[in-house]
Amino acid sequence: MPDDEEADSNFSYKAKAGTFLAFAGGFGMLAGFGGALSQVKKQDPGHFDKGMTGLDPAEEAAKTDAMRRMDNAAMEKIRNARAVHESGAALASRALGWGTVYAFAGCGLLFYSLWKVMGVNNLKEFREKAGNILPAIPKKPKEPGERTEFSGINDFLTYIIDKDKEEKLIKEKLKSSSK
Repeated sequence: MPDDEEADSNFSYKAKAGTFLAFAGGFGMLAGFGGALSQVKKQDPGHFDKGMTGLDPAEEAAKTDAMRRMDNAAMEKIRNARAVHESGAALASRALGWGTVYAFAGCGLLFYSLWKVMGVNNLKEFREKAGNILPAIPKKPKEPGERTEFSGINDFLTYIIDKDKEEKLIKEKLKSSSK
């Protein structure tokens, strides 16, 4: 029974962590896309509006004039010109969609091929084989008075600020003694 509770707890934690990462990534993408759109609108509002609606007032006036005169050649020319152009928002949406598909497909293919080439069946085997293949990261020896455990982010930041002040004082003493 304890294994079931631990498995449920582990799954719950992973689900929450995955949800958080998905939300954070989605929010970041949305904020970046919105920021880019606002910069474009700020730089050139006329072309931005034309891109959003896909309409150009001069083209619309020419179309109305051609319709009033029943000029089929001018109407065909306008239709062909409009078919070539796509609104900026539609183009950006399409590019974002294809970029996402290519990124997921490319990374998925890369990871799947690595998984198959290594011949592993689970993440534990993958970690062990990757650990054997990749070079070990050397650990820096702990200096006297150096901390590695902190109660929270505030404790960590206070430690960094204090260490920085100590280093500045040492540099100033060395600078003043060398003069």
